[in-house]
Amino acid sequence: MTEAVDVLDGVSPVDIHNENGQSRIVLVCEHASNHLPPNLENLGLSEAKLKEHIAWDPGALGVARQLSHLMDAPLVYANVSRLMLDINRGPGHPGSIVKVSELTLIPGNANLTVADIAGRVEAIYDPFHAALASIVGRRRNTPPWVVSIHSFTPIYKGIPRPWDIGVLHNEDQRLATPLLAALNKDPELVVGDNEPYAPTDGVYHTIERHTAPNGYAGAMIEIRNDLIKDSAGEHIWATRLSEIFRDMLATDPS
Repeated sequence: MTEAVDVLDGVSPVDIHNENGQSRIVLVCEHASNHLPPNLENLGLSEAKLKEHIAWDPGALGVARQLSHLMDAPLVYANVSRLMLDINRGPGHPGSIVKVSELTLIPGNANLTVADIAGRVEAIYDPFHAALASIVGRRRNTPPWVVSIHSFTPIYKGIPRPWDIGVLHNEDQRLATPLLAALNKDPELVVGDNEPYAPTDGVYHTIERHTAPNGYAGAMIEIRNDLIKDSAGEHIWATRLSEIFRDMLATDPS
């Protein structure tokens, strides 16, 4: 399978919701979509496979959009499946364009040329991160908080995951510490600290890229996807997170 000249068939790789939102928080949803351009013929996968977690993070965009509304925060999100290219991995990273996702072979990624890969990076990765950098850069006078919204599966490769929500962070825990403390106040929640993933798994690229160089704060939120399988679940989690962030913003000394 070869790439067409326009690898996205005219689809924009990135969208911005509530671009002029006034919140200090900038929301990101890298795995918002399971869309693949028609010219890629589903990368050789069935429609059913494209509805699975391997192609996107179900529920994540719904939570992010509602949180954007509740917080008046801009949201930058992807319009293309991570199976074509994962924008939360640096170009050249083994997870950037996968040949196997979890236990599923991705036939359309098996024999890509250097030009094919470069074309995807130019069409997807570069404009997404340029758009996010622009939104983050507008908030230099009040150092922004960059928060990425993801979802995860209840079972991974046969192993159950007990967490309802996880907060991922690197050594900078300015957002993670109060987030974890607030979430842990609810005795009914099982909260993961760098679970079910951690930056050492290579999943922290976007936050690292758009915070560390300028000393901005960031964190990544992972919600178990069976809890946000419909709009009601998305609303519950967006409301919970908005209340926590409001408290954090009200008490932050900077």
